[in-house]
Amino acid sequence: MTLLEIFPSLRSGMPSPRVDTAVWPCDTHYDDLGRITVGGVALADLADQYGTPAYVLDEAEVRRRCRAYRKHFPDAEIIYAAKAMLTKSVAAWVREEGLSVDVCSGGELAIALAAGVDPQRIVLHGSGKPFAELEAAVAAGVGRIVIDSLTEITLLSALVSRPQQVLLRLSPDIDVHGHPAVKTGVADQKFGFPLGSAQAAEAIERVLRQPGLDLVGFHCHLGSQIHDPDHYGEAVRRLVSEMSRVRAQYDALLTHLDLGGGHAVAYRSGDAEMNLYELADILDDALDAACARNRFPRPVIALEPGRAIVARAGVTLYRVMTIKHVEGGRTYVIVDGGMNDNPRVALYGARYDAVVANRHPTGPHMTATVAGRYCEAGDILVTDVRLPADLRPGEILAIPCTGAYHHSLASSYNGVGRPPVIGVHEGRCRELVRRETSADLLARDLG
Repeated sequence: MTLLEIFPSLRSGMPSPRVDTAVWPCDTHYDDLGRITVGGVALADLADQYGTPAYVLDEAEVRRRCRAYRKHFPDAEIIYAAKAMLTKSVAAWVREEGLSVDVCSGGELAIALAAGVDPQRIVLHGSGKPFAELEAAVAAGVGRIVIDSLTEITLLSALVSRPQQVLLRLSPDIDVHGHPAVKTGVADQKFGFPLGSAQAAEAIERVLRQPGLDLVGFHCHLGSQIHDPDHYGEAVRRLVSEMSRVRAQYDALLTHLDLGGGHAVAYRSGDAEMNLYELADILDDALDAACARNRFPRPVIALEPGRAIVARAGVTLYRVMTIKHVEGGRTYVIVDGGMNDNPRVALYGARYDAVVANRHPTGPHMTATVAGRYCEAGDILVTDVRLPADLRPGEILAIPCTGAYHHSLASSYNGVGRPPVIGVHEGRCRELVRRETSADLLARDLG
């Protein structure tokens, strides 16, 4: 038991602890008991009510980020990249905030439609779209389909019975650096067609020849966790030049330019992130310059933020199972989750922070590694994090900035069901997605 628990009156003389809203939802505070609250709800109470591990999602933070994009890019179409995090509730929130939705599969399409998203506000992506998913998208009447291969031109041409708007995905060969798995704008990777290549020229010509396909513009995606807005300015310059060439060669005016997403967020205090004000400024200048140089009318711009909308809105809760002090080595804090609910550390070397959520520690700290429960040496959640030296089994750890690519990448490895998603808003909580159970796993196993 701590001194603050024995003598609560001591708390009044202490400075109020703060959290860094660069990585936590804006409505994150410590309550009078020293517990972290998000959306007016104590995280420790959520852990007790719904169990751990659990994803917590702050509705107000999601809406706030949607509004920030609408404010900074009033003339652009903001398309939420559903692959970052999609539930019916999330789809409804972004729809209500005026965003379109980008889906990458038949499953994501079904969720978006179930949430009431207007099919005309849906964009279908994917580097290898199965015929059945193209068929479902056309039948649903999705607004645009991003063509990623010559095969898709043939399949779509056979499917459509009315004009279907399409975008052609081009790789502008812009290297944003970073992890190889998230560099999607370079020429040598699986997405789209390299800008200026013979394949790109053939794709443009073939789409324009199809009466059922309406080529409205180009699409590109440069990568992920990009914090330098100049990369997007360069993409504008290269793609507007190509749009001008298409007009000159085919007398076809392309009116839409989708610049994708990939805007960086901070996962730990001090991490670089995308400045939306600077991005808006650079895009505006690049469009003016490129359109003037090519004497080309200004296209409608689209942006596809996903991580930048939901990452900061999410917090994952774990319960401490045990603490191991390895002589001559590290201190391991083992929790009841791990790579099943957060595979990003193993996949990309992602770095997170972790804090105790059920109390505000005031004593000495230790440097520890937070490890998961799964039978893999690489099942690590956080390395070299400062945690209270008197940390005990049963306490609650919270990892912030886990709204993106956690629920969507989660698995049932080791036969452990995926965590629930708990929405919080103005002091209330509700289960958005329930915990996956052993019965759910057995229901799919036909024996």
